[in-house]
Amino acid sequence: MVRLFNHWFHWHRLAKMLFDLSFVIVGMVMVFIWIGSGLPVKREQLFLFALIFGMTMLAINVGLGFYQREQNHSTKESMARAVLSLYLAVPVAYGIFVLLPFTTPNRELIQLSAMSAAFGILVNRVSSTHSASPGLLARRIMVFGTGARALEVKRAHEKLNPSSAIVGFFPSPNETNSLVPFDQIFPRSASLCATAQLHKVEEIVVALSERRGGSMPLRELLDCRLQGIRVLDLASYFEQTLGQIRLDSLYAGWLVFGDGFRQGYFRTAIKRLSDIVFASILLILAIPIMLLTALLIMIESGGPVLYRQERVGLNGRLFKVTKFRSMRCDAEKNGAAVWAKPNDERVTRVGRVIRKLRIDELPQLFTVLKGEMSLIGPRPERPFFVDQLTKEIPFYAVRHSVKPGLTGWAQVRYHYGATIEDSAEKLQYDLYYVKNNSLIFDIVIIFETIGVVLTGKGAH
Repeated sequence: MVRLFNHWFHWHRLAKMLFDLSFVIVGMVMVFIWIGSGLPVKREQLFLFALIFGMTMLAINVGLGFYQREQNHSTKESMARAVLSLYLAVPVAYGIFVLLPFTTPNRELIQLSAMSAAFGILVNRVSSTHSASPGLLARRIMVFGTGARALEVKRAHEKLNPSSAIVGFFPSPNETNSLVPFDQIFPRSASLCATAQLHKVEEIVVALSERRGGSMPLRELLDCRLQGIRVLDLASYFEQTLGQIRLDSLYAGWLVFGDGFRQGYFRTAIKRLSDIVFASILLILAIPIMLLTALLIMIESGGPVLYRQERVGLNGRLFKVTKFRSMRCDAEKNGAAVWAKPNDERVTRVGRVIRKLRIDELPQLFTVLKGEMSLIGPRPERPFFVDQLTKEIPFYAVRHSVKPGLTGWAQVRYHYGATIEDSAEKLQYDLYYVKNNSLIFDIVIIFETIGVVLTGKGAH
């Protein structure tokens, strides 16, 4: 794992991104050399377009989920996404290039170069997305523990298929029930440190179900650290690999004494400035869509186009959120707050479409300009649900230490929450965002939000 701008990236994902960028640039240079210098185009402009095209394709690939931690789509779906990336990247990059005041576009060369580079990127991206992890270069991990927590580490590792390999499990003397495969458990005839050195372990994950009664050999773990082996507790492991802070492995001391949670005046000022700039741009671009949405709502069901609802914001302060109405006017006719459900019968036909495309959220851009919300942050909840969730879920109030957002890490990583259990799952992503938020992380979330909108993932 590599930590950049407070966000954890798998190093092989970063390598793929850099390779994609270099593939475009090298591909276009090769086309230029192959054609020769007879065409009226300057080398400097070719290199500039190559850079623009490469960065555009990277941004679109991020939005389409090519670099996500978890790849759960088929080869055909990856091919479709790669083709979509190709068709979006070429015109967008060319449009940016044409708008630059110091460029002299040559359409034939630009198109030929772009298509040549994009064909290679198309084949490379699909093949690398579905290729197996590089065994020789895989980071070697040993799990200390054989119980339920160790099994969770194994399942998370298999689900994500990162560039690492679990070489085995070292048993704790206080764990009697082993839930991991017996043939992967190391014998206790040698010490923890000796076993790690014997198997060339680079990282140890402490996944003990019980830490009391001398089950945690601190001296042996310290010896491992002194030998250059990383030692992670369960909370840190899930933070780095899953991009979430797991509630079942979390304790208050880890939050208090760990790094992160840096808000600060400078970060707040930069975030507010970016909110104003990007919300203004999005509002200008979205005005035609918003007018059309308002017209369709009036035609279908009449009544109010917008609805306002009280939500909980920064530091628990209440504010009014405004959205396009996507449900019937009598959705809560008895006055009681009700969770939204999959295929909710209260949602209108227009409402299903605007919810799927997240168009119903667009009026919240005015709330962002007002300063009560941010573009990126935890989803604001209603006071009734906040009171309920704060009693049921530990650390739930921590998410109110930052402004709520139009989109956020939990929104792009987990489907729409409709139960207390869903809220607990989403809180794990919200805690990760509150702990590690930064401007670069916000940009990553924006691109992943684009992918969510394009695929309609998680809409109810």
